[in-house]
Amino acid sequence: MRLPPLERDPLTFGVEEEFVLADPVTGGVALAAPRVLELLDGEPAVTPEFLRFQVETATGIHTGLDGIRAELLGLRGLVADAAGHAGCLVLASGTPPCGDLPGLPGVTADPRYQALAERFPSLIPQAGTCACHVHVGIPSPALGVRVLAGLRPWLAPLLALGANSPFAHGVDTGWADGRYPLWSRWPTALPPLDWPDAAAYAASVDDAVRRGDAMDAHGVYFYARLSPKYPTVEVRIADVGLTVEDAVLLAGLTRALVVTILAEARAGVAPRPVPDRRVLASLTAAAREGAPGHGIDAFTGELVPQRQIVDGLLDYAGPALLAAGDLAAVERQLAVVRAGKTGAQRQRALFAEAGSPGAFVAGLAAATLAGTGAPGPASDRRPRPALPIR
Repeated sequence: MRLPPLERDPLTFGVEEEFVLADPVTGGVALAAPRVLELLDGEPAVTPEFLRFQVETATGIHTGLDGIRAELLGLRGLVADAAGHAGCLVLASGTPPCGDLPGLPGVTADPRYQALAERFPSLIPQAGTCACHVHVGIPSPALGVRVLAGLRPWLAPLLALGANSPFAHGVDTGWADGRYPLWSRWPTALPPLDWPDAAAYAASVDDAVRRGDAMDAHGVYFYARLSPKYPTVEVRIADVGLTVEDAVLLAGLTRALVVTILAEARAGVAPRPVPDRRVLASLTAAAREGAPGHGIDAFTGELVPQRQIVDGLLDYAGPALLAAGDLAAVERQLAVVRAGKTGAQRQRALFAEAGSPGAFVAGLAAATLAGTGAPGPASDRRPRPALPIR
């Protein structure tokens, strides 16, 4: 089939990353986010998260991967510098890898977060997972809902490529992406449905709020959703990448998928139907084994090497990657992943080499800052202010 015409101008995109703050001696979490944010003196690109051992960064609007990469490097360096002054380390890990978690006492002193903890107290003891969220600008909610349907079979390979959370409490969980089963305990942490239109999507969000499964639209945690804040599709399935290049890979692939699905929608090509059970099975397999293992092909239900599923993604989105000038960067990082250096694999290698929890988190912190250069004073490393993603 001939590919429908792609976007004439590149779609804008941006990336949000969530990080763990860790004690450099014990390796456990450090409830230092308030101090880190105080040291950053109102920097708009860095914000608090649900728990006081987390912070989140957000890039501005970009049209190319070079801009995404540069800003992510700057933001990681900025946060690490402040964290160093606060006596802790910054870790890009989907789960806190070492030590016990604080539970309710660790919830950020914000009315919304406090209310969330009161509504879902049983989920708080294992809360504090960290993701990479990729926002891609869309022309309308109607087309955005069509994009969500088209993304369903491709969420699993994105999860597998981004898997970066094999440890919890200093123990290997057996999952490449241990964040996925924890995050999926939230009532609305679900794959997007194949909604017929934007009204049906809005009704699903309203129903979740009415049932008490979410406090509001911001608390509806579909793995991919229409952002309640920006005119974007927000893909939330992957762990925060261990390195900036991991995040760049996810950003490039995600935008290319959105571009390709939009082109099909405008050409009247209907999305290939994929049963919910296959989507869920493909996600579980991807989270368990990651990119090196086997996965479930969401289209066929067959057990195949995850690499084969990723190759299918690349074939599908490759023309969009080429048109945007992103293909070389994506293929370069895919080669790294295929050489056995996913986030989960690198974490396990660091753990095997470390002689203590402190040494392990020091290795993770160094990997988190790869490519940023030596952290300097915050005033020397400030990125440009974050802009609303549109």
